[in-house]
Amino acid sequence: MLQKSKKAEMIKELEGAIKNSQSLVFVNFHGLKVSDETVLRRELRDKEIGYKVSRKTLLVRALKGKAEGEIPELTGEVAIAYSPAEVSAKAGSQDPTASAREIYSFQKTHKVLLNIIGGIFKGKFLGKEKMMEIAMIPSREVLYAQFVNLINSPIQRFAVVLDQIAKSKS
Repeated sequence: MLQKSKKAEMIKELEGAIKNSQSLVFVNFHGLKVSDETVLRRELRDKEIGYKVSRKTLLVRALKGKAEGEIPELTGEVAIAYSPAEVSAKAGSQDPTASAREIYSFQKTHKVLLNIIGGIFKGKFLGKEKMMEIAMIPSREVLYAQFVNLINSPIQRFAVVLDQIAKSKS
């Protein structure tokens, strides 16, 4: 059993993480092997995304009044993944979808028991479905590349057509 002072310290730590993050993802990691969690933590740390495991009761206390709406149901063992705002500002990346996207990509690539069960995005509590939609949004760099490719594609096709016409006339 945790002492009251230790619980208060843990709540304060969680509140700091919640307050200083652009977005937050609630993750159910029930059945996750220690080796897989170690890999997950390392990958998230490399992307400058925080990850904390917490008791649900302490997390609910820390979340009260931090966002609009109702806190999604937190089932199983719960952790939070978050992008600290000061790190994002320092790195020049203002990508609030990074934490959700990294959890989702880890879940896909490692085929482990890891589920997004909700989160906080733009000051609102969101359920699993909405956070999954956010997690599937590509990064800014990928979106830029897709946009450039989309614009460049008709020009390339036109050049190929002109080349074929020139070859057929000669």
